[in-house]
Amino acid sequence: MKKLLVALTLLASASAAAANPAADAKTTVIVLGVDHAAQLVSRQDSPAMLTAFLARAKPDAICIERSPEAFARNDYYEFTYEVQDVVVPYARQQGIDLCAMDWTPPSEDAKLGFGMDLEAVPELRPAQGFQQFLSFPQPAQLKRDLFHADDPGNLERITQWASTPAKRAQDDLPRRLYLYRTYLQAQRVAAAARAHAGGTLVVVVGEFHKQDIESILAGDQRIVLVQPSSLGKPDAGEVSKHDRTQYRLAIASFNLLGVQADTGNVDLEFVHDALQPLLGRQNTAEIALLATRLDLLDGRITRREAIERYRQAAQRAGTESFTWNGVKDATRIDSYFDPFGNLSVRQRALLEAARELYGEGNIDEAEKIRAELAGQFAGRKRTQLSGYWDRYVSRNVEPAQRR
Repeated sequence: MKKLLVALTLLASASAAAANPAADAKTTVIVLGVDHAAQLVSRQDSPAMLTAFLARAKPDAICIERSPEAFARNDYYEFTYEVQDVVVPYARQQGIDLCAMDWTPPSEDAKLGFGMDLEAVPELRPAQGFQQFLSFPQPAQLKRDLFHADDPGNLERITQWASTPAKRAQDDLPRRLYLYRTYLQAQRVAAAARAHAGGTLVVVVGEFHKQDIESILAGDQRIVLVQPSSLGKPDAGEVSKHDRTQYRLAIASFNLLGVQADTGNVDLEFVHDALQPLLGRQNTAEIALLATRLDLLDGRITRREAIERYRQAAQRAGTESFTWNGVKDATRIDSYFDPFGNLSVRQRALLEAARELYGEGNIDEAEKIRAELAGQFAGRKRTQLSGYWDRYVSRNVEPAQRR
């Protein structure tokens, strides 16, 4: 009986292969390592550059860094701008299959190992450390290239960390979890490759996972690994073809309204080039607000001129909302990069006016705006507005001078 079962199994496998000869074809797998959301600060790794690369690669499927369970709920990591705002919309527009290939520990396991739910955001994000607002403070990050992760030397630090156990075994959970997570990512990529035998599969994943995924897949005879850089970088015409207003406004918002502006590490020319084509063409309060903030940071207008322009933008904004704000949880007042990301255009214009009023010493007028905005919120949003206001808006004002 056992021999009969084996024979039947082999026969079934042979029949399946005969019915689907493509199942034995090799799948091209291209692992593009990214720095999450860095597309918003680097011209050579911009959203349009990424989209143009995907168009050049012509994939049959794209694997993204999110678990299948979360992806099924349309739930993404808040900081993976390149996933939910670039790759997924592009794939759906082009009819390209999407493969969710990440793995994360259940929240109870995370609590057991780390003492916290890794995806739970505190009521007030800390100024530093885990769950802080995302920014790119290093000048080199503004020069990041689309194919940065293709150079093993650029990933040497993570390679060394992944291969070196912690001095104390009790401190080794992050490394061990990373290795297990990346292994399962690779297995899900392999499964997607089998499902698209003979085709092309692009994997868009955090650069720290790239080399390990490739090492694991290298032994699969059904997969041919191809480096993204071998396809060549999209030229200016390709990038321009794939540019979008949403990309431009996201670049401006991240650099001008988020904590990125506080780092002083902003490619103002990149932001200017993103906004310039929209000036005059779109007569919105949002663009007027962003242009005012850019002119102020670039030293083209005075603080007093900025205050007047912010007030004018607020007056004309009405109920206008930002085109893109990066907000995942609408019950909060912040986003992953901006303490006030969930404000309307009018509310944000008033807040920016208050910031400059504090700066020129007009504390009474600034506090009036604070009171006005506080009256428009309740519960956690009002608490968050107050906490972030003290930290980011009136930070240079003595507490005794605030109402």
